[in-house]
Amino acid sequence: MTRSYLPGILAMAAIVVASNILVQFLFGQWLTWGAFTYPIAFLVTDITNRIYGTGPARKVVFAGFLVGVLCSLIGTQIMGEFGPLVTLRIAIGSGLAFLTAQLLDVSIFAALRNGTWWRAPLASTLIGATVDTALFFSIAFSASLSWIDPATDVSWAGELLPILGSGPIAPLWVSLAVADWGVKISLALLALIPFRLIVGHLLRGETKAH
Repeated sequence: MTRSYLPGILAMAAIVVASNILVQFLFGQWLTWGAFTYPIAFLVTDITNRIYGTGPARKVVFAGFLVGVLCSLIGTQIMGEFGPLVTLRIAIGSGLAFLTAQLLDVSIFAALRNGTWWRAPLASTLIGATVDTALFFSIAFSASLSWIDPATDVSWAGELLPILGSGPIAPLWVSLAVADWGVKISLALLALIPFRLIVGHLLRGETKAH
């Protein structure tokens, strides 16, 4: 483990832990507080990628994945009002979505890294966040994937309602996914500001060190 990008690993671990805790608390009707912390993981990955390259960025991602797996294992042992806080479907969906989306982010960023400064972080995060949302919510709650864990009752997520209360009729989990995706996209745009500032600061620091 290279000392230089250790802060990235620690930041990713902190984000994953915080998101796993905050996802238990609702924010309005369609979101949890975890929806606002989790997307910061893409910012950490992109900053690491820009400063240190794809290898360290992937190591940061795998560190976050391992922490996420540990959080899921702990969550399966904590009983809430309706059963364990983390079901098998949620654990699989969370882990697979995180790893797939973050590694995709790393690859897209690498392909675009020599273009305009904002193109790589914006494109990689938008695509990664979209894949993340689609994978997690479909694996965790879609009725068509109930075979993953037949013992887990997610019928509540299949209740037919207008999307976000006013759109076309769809299962409840679709509204949850759309709201979550909207937050991710919004934060992807806002994250360009800290990305630019942090990368500029770190690059100036490296220049002075040499």
